[in-house]
Amino acid sequence: MKTAARRRPLVPVALAAALLAAFLLFVAPLSASAHDSILGSSPEADSTVDTLPTSLTLTFSAKLIDGEGATEVVVTDASGASVTDGAATVDGAIVTQPLVAEAAAGGYHVIWKIVSSDGHPTSGEFDFTVANSSIATPTAGPRATPEATPAEQPDATATATATAAPAPSAAPDDDSAASTWIWLIAIAGVLAAAVAGVVVVALRGRARDAETAAADPSDPDSDAPSER
Repeated sequence: MKTAARRRPLVPVALAAALLAAFLLFVAPLSASAHDSILGSSPEADSTVDTLPTSLTLTFSAKLIDGEGATEVVVTDASGASVTDGAATVDGAIVTQPLVAEAAAGGYHVIWKIVSSDGHPTSGEFDFTVANSSIATPTAGPRATPEATPAEQPDATATATATAAPAPSAAPDDDSAASTWIWLIAIAGVLAAAVAGVVVVALRGRARDAETAAADPSDPDSDAPSER
């Protein structure tokens, strides 16, 4: 009888332990499953895409709570530079994050944070790879003509003076030609005067001879007619 009385207090303790175990097995998992989880993304985690898309999308298991600062998405390239273009938007269970139009090839890292439908914040991260760069290659344009430095630029005053200056006159050539003709005429005049002098001297000599012959008829060189 005494042994049975001592074992009765153990029954409530065992019952309480069983209830606690049931709570941990059933209630706690239900509470954890209430947080919204990510179902997929585009680009997918650990995938490789041709070029960086215009936006990144995240799909969750339930409608998210939206509000200022509730949703954040950060996407960085291999150098750690951000490639996001503006803030993320929430449409029900889908989060859309715009990305830049041009990006280099390489690995990209995504970090996201949302507020689940139960009001609890949830976050995660994953990576993806871009195979080809979408950065436009600059084309070679026409080469710009280098501007002349002040030392190379022509002086406007000197240019105007050179333009306004008259062309060299041909007067020296004309004077030279005139001088040549004057010398020729002078020489011709001297020659003409010399010839005229010779002719005058010759005529005067003949006149004197004629006078002498007329005065002396016996001169054999006389041209006077002889008397018969």
